[in-house]
Amino acid sequence: QVQLVDSGGGLVPAGGSLRLSCSASGGVSSIKAVGWHRQAPGKQRELVALIPHEGGTSYADSVKGRFAISRDNAKNAVYLQMNSLKPEDTALYYCYVQYTTGYNWREAWGQGTQVTVSS
Repeated sequence: QVQLVDSGGGLVPAGGSLRLSCSASGGVSSIKAVGWHRQAPGKQRELVALIPHEGGTSYADSVKGRFAISRDNAKNAVYLQMNSLKPEDTALYYCYVQYTTGYNWREAWGQGTQVTVSS
């Protein structure tokens, strides 16, 4: 069972930067895909960035060129570097992984870390 702990959120002015971190434990060798989602008040949770099982990266159109996802397998960590932040980036950000147990694919989520961007 993979467990995730998110951190790094905070309050920043528009144009600022933050780096979110996600620490994974338990069954980390079975992790296939990693990503970050976010959910703003009154809105559905949306995928922000993803490193899929087959490699490469993908981003929501709204964050392309501003956010960068990375993975450090040696530290069992996933990061989201967020630059040029906008007020509309304000949301609760969740780390997300897909992993396998035998032939089954499962998901794990972090507890969320709040990002607030002031105008």
